[in-house]
Amino acid sequence: MKKLTQQELLEISELSNLARGEILKMTTLAKSGHPGGSMSSIDLMMVLYRMININPVHPHDENRDMVVVSNGHISPAVYSTLGLNDFFDVREAVSGFRLCGSIFEGHIERDVPGVEWGTGNLGQGLSTAVGFALANKIKGIKNNLFVFMGDGEQQKGQISEARKAVVKFGLSNITVIIDYNKLQISGDIDGVMPNRISDNFLADGWEVIEINGHDFEDIHFAYQQAAKSNLPVMILANTVMGKGVSFMENKEKYHGSPLNEEQLVQALIELNLENNLDELKKLRSNFDSSNKFHIDFKQDFAFNTGTPVTYTGSTDNRSAWGKAIEEIASYNLSKNMPLAVFDCDLAGSVKTSGFAEKAPDNFFQMGIMEHNTATIAGAVSAHGIQTFWADFGVFGVDEVINMHRLTDINHGNLKVVVTHVGLDVGEDGKTHQCVDYVGLTRNLYHFGVIVPADPNQTDRATRWLANQSGNYLLAMGRSKLEILKDKDGQILFSDDYSFEYGKANLLRKGTKAALMVMGTVTANAVAVADRLLEEGWDIQVWNISTPTKIDKKALTQAAATGMVFTYEDHNVNTGLGSVVATELFKHKFTCNLHCFGVEDYAVSGASNDVFAYCKLDRESIYQRIKERLV
Repeated sequence: MKKLTQQELLEISELSNLARGEILKMTTLAKSGHPGGSMSSIDLMMVLYRMININPVHPHDENRDMVVVSNGHISPAVYSTLGLNDFFDVREAVSGFRLCGSIFEGHIERDVPGVEWGTGNLGQGLSTAVGFALANKIKGIKNNLFVFMGDGEQQKGQISEARKAVVKFGLSNITVIIDYNKLQISGDIDGVMPNRISDNFLADGWEVIEINGHDFEDIHFAYQQAAKSNLPVMILANTVMGKGVSFMENKEKYHGSPLNEEQLVQALIELNLENNLDELKKLRSNFDSSNKFHIDFKQDFAFNTGTPVTYTGSTDNRSAWGKAIEEIASYNLSKNMPLAVFDCDLAGSVKTSGFAEKAPDNFFQMGIMEHNTATIAGAVSAHGIQTFWADFGVFGVDEVINMHRLTDINHGNLKVVVTHVGLDVGEDGKTHQCVDYVGLTRNLYHFGVIVPADPNQTDRATRWLANQSGNYLLAMGRSKLEILKDKDGQILFSDDYSFEYGKANLLRKGTKAALMVMGTVTANAVAVADRLLEEGWDIQVWNISTPTKIDKKALTQAAATGMVFTYEDHNVNTGLGSVVATELFKHKFTCNLHCFGVEDYAVSGASNDVFAYCKLDRESIYQRIKERLV
């Protein structure tokens, strides 16, 4: 890190004073925002950006030091710091703050030059920095990472998970800076929820440095010490909310309340700064949303995915996934292979052990820390590493949907692989039956969903995913499945089959009705169709492996029969059936629709027994379809 002279520290002090004025102007203009914490943290931020290795002209240079602002509501401080350090024209940030269409949103977003990650859902910033550090470690890049955090934020449990991960992986290049102004929305932080901040970091193996967060020499010295330490460092910076304006200082009101224009006049007089609010108002009224930065976050991969495996005997989809990702690793092994797999203490069940043995430097065992892992893996995925995280459905989707939402917002590239979805979880019971993975994931605008029907389709979907940019969910059950075959006994998803996202596969032809099915129960659907054919009822069977993107050609053929059935071991209200219903209506198709799925929380038992209990087993579906055909 750069060592600063006394003259430079004096210049930074003057710049911090200017930044306080910008913070107050932008929040007053927007009539909203968080000036108090922005003013208590601005000195810390200004000194840091003068010491680290980052170039405003090339803010995405791979070798840069990285700053994550976990408490993203202090965006006024971030925009003032970056603007006054030439990342962009600070007047654009001040005049466009919280304005519809502006990149200078209420909480920081990755579209802003110099902002590494969009934050604001407190507690995730340290996990994000761990992800960045691991990505750089894989790529062989040595840099420093800094995380700004609030003191009230330390009440979040995910931070405890992240602290431990930092130490486990030896990430001594991470420094946390806590703005310790001792106030949050509801008042004194200890009154809201006591928290032994320093003790918690020390207990997890961190070094702690306590400073005056408004003393520039103190701040400068602490950053230098952190850079020299062999441990990760937490700097506890004692600060004053609203620092610099007498009537704002130590008032929790100003955590999230701006000044009115009369108060702004008084504050700028105290700061000895010009009041150019009228000029900024004109800029704001002339704002053009088309004049914004456009960043392309797409990533390109060119892994050798090898030759697909064709299974001839029954096995489980999760084993097919595990073998495929292990083979991909073996074909691409190199010192800095841009591939990572994360696991949460379930390697034997989610079949990541083979990859771990083949590529130990690219495998990350995170323990029982799903929130932390989801965020870390998302951050790794956004920095040139093809990232897979494998877990059970209830943990990898249900428990962490907000973490995936933020990865999606931040243009991540995460491949979430979940097993034990639907009713096919064995005897674990309703708490472990993830029957809402499609419904939840379809709320994420840029997440694809793949639910393979058998091991052969799983193998090919996994190999396809290895070279895809963007976020995807690959979901599968627990049990061994039959290999799908055509009427002549030939394997369907074999050598001449390539997985294509959004394409449905016609497994059986027919004219009387169409059965659209996904995942674990696909073999049941085929068996039901074959049985009905023997009785003179020919029905189509469509394998829908991408339930959030329905193949229109398949839908057209299915609707033409006049009767469409959907079949899934997913919540009947939010899964394949609901998507098909929406698409039928959208395209103005006229037909009868009957949806078979999970109608309530199920029970504990062997998978076949649970399916029968829910009337979703082979015999029940045969009877339910036949009574509607007759």
